[in-house]
Amino acid sequence: MQIIDLHCDALLKLYEADGKIRFADAPELDTNRERLRKGEVKLQAFAIFIWPGMKAEEKFQAALDQVHWFYTDVLCNNPDMKLIRDWSDIDSLKEGETGALLTLEGVDAIGNDLKKLSILHQLGVRSVGLTWNNANLAADGAGEPRGAGLTAFGREIVRFNNEHQILTDVSHLCEKAFWDVIETADYPIASHSNARAVRDHVRNLYDDQAKALFDKGSMIHVVYCPAFIKEGSSVTIDDLIRHIDHFCSLGGEKFVGLGSDFDGITDKVENLSDASMQQNLINELLKRYSEDQVKGFAYRNFLESRPR
Repeated sequence: MQIIDLHCDALLKLYEADGKIRFADAPELDTNRERLRKGEVKLQAFAIFIWPGMKAEEKFQAALDQVHWFYTDVLCNNPDMKLIRDWSDIDSLKEGETGALLTLEGVDAIGNDLKKLSILHQLGVRSVGLTWNNANLAADGAGEPRGAGLTAFGREIVRFNNEHQILTDVSHLCEKAFWDVIETADYPIASHSNARAVRDHVRNLYDDQAKALFDKGSMIHVVYCPAFIKEGSSVTIDDLIRHIDHFCSLGGEKFVGLGSDFDGITDKVENLSDASMQQNLINELLKRYSEDQVKGFAYRNFLESRPR
């Protein structure tokens, strides 16, 4: 069964390796081309991520460098990887092709300059998360004790996203910033988050947050990071499915998807350690849900909720 995965950090690994590994088959990459093919991933989102501790004057160049590897390695060296520039491009993917969607995880790279976001949009970015866990000039992240909402600049970014049909990703936001996005964003999404009622972790969403997304017709893509799934060292696919069960119990059956966070996590779910194992999750879901429901989780819910 084909899969849409809304989050991975392969570009960070390619950037840090600086040409010493290749996307096609590097064993260091959970989401290399071979593994995506084996896991039947039809669309993979590739995040641009900048470490908060990097010098401010170096951040935008680091983002551009990751875009460089996206174009020159992920796309250029793998002709069956196809850039998704318009949302309708997904419908044009042929058998054996995989869509590559460029996203931005935190806007640290643009500082206070909206022109830099415009450049990244022109280069293909179609989903923007305002923060990682830190605070920046747009908002406070989930790890910032202050817990403030969107700044005036953050609201400018959301308006830019609305104007250009860019998804505004809430996955790393603090609660106040989350609610500000719900109020202002036309296309909110959680690219890699789980249910706080199942695992009480600051990176997960409370039930009222999940319901607010569902009420807007917006997606939550469950994340495979063990720390966000269950407390303890042994985490199984069954444990991950409990988060899908919970979101469905809140009325989210049509708004649940997958956001692995592969290449951004070191600990792994048992039998779900890289993209080649994605069908293990599908097979377990098919034991609990109808094929039609599982197709929804795997890809169709996103296709039906994406911007038009």
